[in-house]
Amino acid sequence: MISQLTGALVRALLVMVLIATPSLLLPHVPSDTTQIVALVALFAAALTFFEYASTYPGLVEFRDAPPFNRLRFLSLFGTVLILSTIVRGQSEPTTLTVFIEALGNKLGEVIDVPYSPVRLVVLMLPEDMSLRHLVLVRTSAGISYMISLITLILFVLTMRVIGWPSRIGSFNVWINLPTFDPTTGGDVVDRLSRDARFNIALGFLLPFLIPAAVKLAALAFSPVTLESPQTLIWTMTAWAFLPASLFMRGIAMGRIAGMIAEKRRQNNSAAEAELLPA
Repeated sequence: MISQLTGALVRALLVMVLIATPSLLLPHVPSDTTQIVALVALFAAALTFFEYASTYPGLVEFRDAPPFNRLRFLSLFGTVLILSTIVRGQSEPTTLTVFIEALGNKLGEVIDVPYSPVRLVVLMLPEDMSLRHLVLVRTSAGISYMISLITLILFVLTMRVIGWPSRIGSFNVWINLPTFDPTTGGDVVDRLSRDARFNIALGFLLPFLIPAAVKLAALAFSPVTLESPQTLIWTMTAWAFLPASLFMRGIAMGRIAGMIAEKRRQNNSAAEAELLPA
């Protein structure tokens, strides 16, 4: 019980640090923004603490199936930290910020090909945007997208190396998939496989659909410029993190469906072996 509460407290503190990172690193942050960020950080920390301190399922999926959520948190935190460092370097450049910005600029140039997600992000900006800001957005998009791809590769390697989730102990569907009801809607394996394909397809399409949706919305509302530092950081982070998270969820659900199907085959084979000829 004590270890569970300690783990929940550490996770809550890490979530607070994650949300407050842009405000801590960026210079000249208005006091109103700082207060709003502090309020959001406290709310997210409280939600995380009660989620992991409870023995019953809540909203967080794969809560007891590490390292799924740990990889997602590291990806999210790494993206926010690197983008905050790049944006800080626009007004207070250092050797570190210049190096990270140069690396991100190269990544953006490599990924910025016709019909790529990074190209669509650049095209969703207004045509009168300054070249410097366009390069900054492309750099941020390139780094965010690369971090999401690295996260997916690490998750797939983790599944192959440690046999996730079979080698972490028993997998409790009720705890790790609180929004999934295995008692309704037909066969569990078919539903898990269908949800897995849907999540993977949506994760693949979101980096393309989000810029298109923003561009269409700009026709009816004011154009999205991403000139606010915190808006740029969180928009680029969400644009890259959400598809990667859906990809990971789809891969994980497909893995669980395969485990259940394999367990059924083993049980059927064992039952047939016990039958004696008449």
